[in-house]
Amino acid sequence: MRKFFVYLLSLGHLSVDLAPGALPAILPFLVLYNGLSYTEVAGLMFASSCLSSVVQPLFGFWADKSTKNWFLALGILTSGVGLGLSGLATNYWLIFLSITIMGIGSSIFHPVAAQLVNRTSEHKATGMGIFSVGGNVGFGIAPLIAAAALTAWGTSGTLLFGAWGVLMASVLLWAVPKMLAGLKLSSDADASLKSDAADGKNDWPAFARMTLVILFRSIATTSTLSFVPLYCIHRFGISEGFSSTLLTFLCLCGAVMTVLGGWLTDRLGLVRACKIGYILMAPAFALMLAAPSVWWIFPLLTVVSFTLNGTYAAFVVLGQSYLAKNVGLASGVTMGLSASLGGIFTPLLGLLADAYGITSVIYALAVIGALCAMSAFLLTEPAAPKANK
Repeated sequence: MRKFFVYLLSLGHLSVDLAPGALPAILPFLVLYNGLSYTEVAGLMFASSCLSSVVQPLFGFWADKSTKNWFLALGILTSGVGLGLSGLATNYWLIFLSITIMGIGSSIFHPVAAQLVNRTSEHKATGMGIFSVGGNVGFGIAPLIAAAALTAWGTSGTLLFGAWGVLMASVLLWAVPKMLAGLKLSSDADASLKSDAADGKNDWPAFARMTLVILFRSIATTSTLSFVPLYCIHRFGISEGFSSTLLTFLCLCGAVMTVLGGWLTDRLGLVRACKIGYILMAPAFALMLAAPSVWWIFPLLTVVSFTLNGTYAAFVVLGQSYLAKNVGLASGVTMGLSASLGGIFTPLLGLLADAYGITSVIYALAVIGALCAMSAFLLTEPAAPKANK
C-alpha cells in the first residue's frame, strides 16, 4: 500500500509538471499567434519558474501547521487550468496571469507531496526517487504533447492540459483520503504533525550549508541544458537537430538516474551519496574539453546526469532531515531553490560566453562542479530518522 501510494504521488507529480514542461514548446506558438516580443517571452518564463519557486516555501510552511492533503488536487488543477487558459488569452497580461497561476499550482503541489512521501516511504530516498521521476517524465513528454496539440488546434490546444488537470485532480481528490485511511495516516494526521514538530529538531546551520550545494547544483543543471548543446555545435560542427538529441538523452538519463540515485542513497547514506555524486561533476565537465568527438559527450552526459539527478533524492531528504520540525517548509525550499536558482545565475554564464566564447562556459562548469563537491564535504549526517508512525 505504501509503495502504491508513492506511485500515485509520482503520477500526480507527472501531471503537475506537464504544464511547466510544456511551456517552452508553447512559447513559439504564442509568439506566432500573439506577436509576443522576446522580453515578453522571458517574462512568461519568469512567471512560471522564479515566482512559483519563491512562494513554494510558503505553502510548505502552511502544510507544516496542519494537514493540507487537498493541496495535491488543487495544485494539479491550478497548474493544468492555468496553462489551459493561456492559449485562449490574446492580451499579454492575461497570458502572464494564466502562467503565474500555473506556476502557483506547481508550488502548491510539491511541498505537500514531498512531505507525504517522507511520511509514508519505508525507504525515504528510494521513495523520493520514485516520486521525482514522475516529474522528470512529465517534463520529458510535455513538449511532444504540446507540439502535437498546438499544431492540430492552434493555441486553443492548451485546453488539453486543462482537461488533464481536471481529470487527475478528481482522481487524487478521491483516492488520497482513502489511501491515507488505509495507511492509518488520516484520522490522526494533525496530531502526527504536531508530534513531529515537538520531537524534531531544526539544524539551520546544516540546512544553510546544504543550500550552498543546491545553488551550485542548480546552476550546473540549467547551464548544462542551455550551453552543452551549443558547445557541441561550436566544437564538433553538429546540426541544431542533432544537438536536440543530447537534451533528449539527458532527460532519459535523468529519469533513470533519479530512481537509481534514490536506491543508492538508502544504502550509502544521505551525505555520502551527495559526496560521491558531486565529486564526479567537475571531472565530467573537464573531460568534455578533451573529447575527440561528439560521441564521447554521451557517456560524459551519463555521468553528469548521475551527479545532477542521482543526488536529487539525497538532498531533498537531507533537507527534510535537517528541518525535522518543518518537513513541508524544507521540501518547499529545497525543491523550489533547485528549480529557480540556476535560472537566476545562468545569464551570467551567457555573458561569459558572449565575451570569451562558448568554451569558456565549460571551464566555468568544471569550476562550479568543484565548488559543489567542496560544499558537499561541509555537510554533516543528520540524526537517524524516526520510524514511520
